[in-house]
Amino acid sequence: MANAFQDRRGTIFAEDAAVIAHTEWPGDQLELRVHAPRTAATARPGQFVHIACDPLLPMRRPLSIQRTDPETGWVEFLYKRLGFGTRLLARRQVGEALSLLGPIGRPFEVGEDIHYPVLIGGGVGIPPVIFLAEALKDRRGLAPAAFLGSEVPFPFDTVASDLAQPGLPDEATDADARLEHWGIPSRLASHAGLAGTYAGYVTDLARAYLEPLAPPERRRAALYAVGPEPMLEAAANLGRELGVATWLSLEEYMACAVGGCAGCTVRVAEPTGPAMRRVCVDGPVFPGEQVYPGP
Repeated sequence: MANAFQDRRGTIFAEDAAVIAHTEWPGDQLELRVHAPRTAATARPGQFVHIACDPLLPMRRPLSIQRTDPETGWVEFLYKRLGFGTRLLARRQVGEALSLLGPIGRPFEVGEDIHYPVLIGGGVGIPPVIFLAEALKDRRGLAPAAFLGSEVPFPFDTVASDLAQPGLPDEATDADARLEHWGIPSRLASHAGLAGTYAGYVTDLARAYLEPLAPPERRRAALYAVGPEPMLEAAANLGRELGVATWLSLEEYMACAVGGCAGCTVRVAEPTGPAMRRVCVDGPVFPGEQVYPGP
């Protein structure tokens, strides 16, 4: 893992991207689509870009990739208007140019031995889950399921699902319309009283899905989680309890995002002992047992 940056030398590049759509959803959430053909052609689920939000702001901001279309060259992001940088980014109009640095980071890998990929996304952790789901939808031999959580209205269209999810709470009836269209069962969780959602944690839905699986089936399952830290820890603990492999995508403040400044380091557990790893190029995806090794 120490050579992660060298392994991807030459795969990170700067690209000028034209804004082709900028849509606002409730809860100060915005969906940004840009024309960036090089990034669209090479990005993989779990990777991100470092984006220049405004010419007057020298520091870039990391944004997870939500979807790409390599044929037409567009790349899509979802972000919240929270700090100074994202408030400036929210002002960018169709036709304007943005500078991207990417695609960056270690992506999600779904091995050939996995039959039940369980995708968990919370809040602004939803975009990489959508990217991964779209990449898996046409792979044979897979039975993916997705569970998405939010405490503000979901930044996508929802539908009452026709795709069966046995064992889940009765109130969890609605799904992400995109995933439903792709044939991937999904359910939603929220404490905000949103219609059609489970009134609890998104990891509760993952547990309800995984627990009925027999031990041999669990060995062919894996959890892929992106979201706030308490959710990631809960996912890692769930995987440990049920004997399911877990992969977590971490988020940290970043300066350079290409491994030079070491400003985004996190402590992980490795066979040789504790180590500090950079979220940008050693991650953002790490095995759950490295991030939360447990007792």
